[in-house]
Amino acid sequence: MSNKCDQCGVCCSLFLINLSESEYYSGKYKTQLEKLGLIKNFSLASESGSNILKQKKDGSCFYLKKNSCSIHKIRPQVCREFFCASKAKKFQEMINQIKKKR
Repeated sequence: MSNKCDQCGVCCSLFLINLSESEYYSGKYKTQLEKLGLIKNFSLASESGSNILKQKKDGSCFYLKKNSCSIHKIRPQVCREFFCASKAKKFQEMINQIKKKR
């Protein structure tokens, strides 16, 4: 499995990023519904989509700048785990969607 990113930015333009509970409460990331404030019950935050990383109007990740992650060193765990060349079964549908967009 290759863990090298091609920096095409496609994955950052296609998928919503759900922050983990610790990421959500860390204050490091802007979220879609941040104007509503943090929801104290993480289950409710997840159900309402409050833990989704903020997106630009075009649907891409708020932190995507010139096909690169502007928060690469502190990117969410789910972003750290995903690579387009992954052989992991859980990523295959996402990888197929990326291939269609390239």
